[in-house]
Amino acid sequence: MTSLIVLAAEAEQKSAEVTDWGPRIAWVVGLVLFVVLVYWLMRQGWKWRGTLQSDLPELPESPQSPGEAKLRSSGRYHGSTTAGQWLDRIVAHGLGTRSRAELTLTDQGLDVVRPGAGDFFVPAAQLREARLDKGIAGKVLAEGGLLVVTWEHGGKPIDSGFRFDRAAEHTAWVEAINSMTDSSTKKTAVTTEGTAR
Repeated sequence: MTSLIVLAAEAEQKSAEVTDWGPRIAWVVGLVLFVVLVYWLMRQGWKWRGTLQSDLPELPESPQSPGEAKLRSSGRYHGSTTAGQWLDRIVAHGLGTRSRAELTLTDQGLDVVRPGAGDFFVPAAQLREARLDKGIAGKVLAEGGLLVVTWEHGGKPIDSGFRFDRAAEHTAWVEAINSMTDSSTKKTAVTTEGTAR
């Protein structure tokens, strides 16, 4: 008889714990509201950053006939920042949106096609350099795991980060872009020299 009373008391205790839903529901609702608030604040910050960068002109579109491809690769676009400031993300004109990307390098420039996000084109004259790096605005990889292309748009130097499906291709891109920028720098120097005479 005593054991029956003990079992009944234990069952009553367990039942009381399970049916005490009020504080649990309040805690879950509070947590959901906190997450929504944090998300909303992040969204507002993103919009504000876009407003601050509204002076950046529209991105150039790819030319109708870009010429023969020197290099072509696919991978991920990880975002763009102000050159030399790897945490100063640029969000204007969709440059802050991460996406898949297909890159094509021609004599006319760098064509970036992004399914699900805005494509953009960097004319050869606006390319400044390319290098291997380890991070850009919210994405950190192993040393040399990221291709960073520096270019200029609207008088603003920009770093854009890419990681190809085959990371071994990064080096060829660095060499090709840097050889293009070196040759355009030499052409500019020769033209300036000829004008000065």
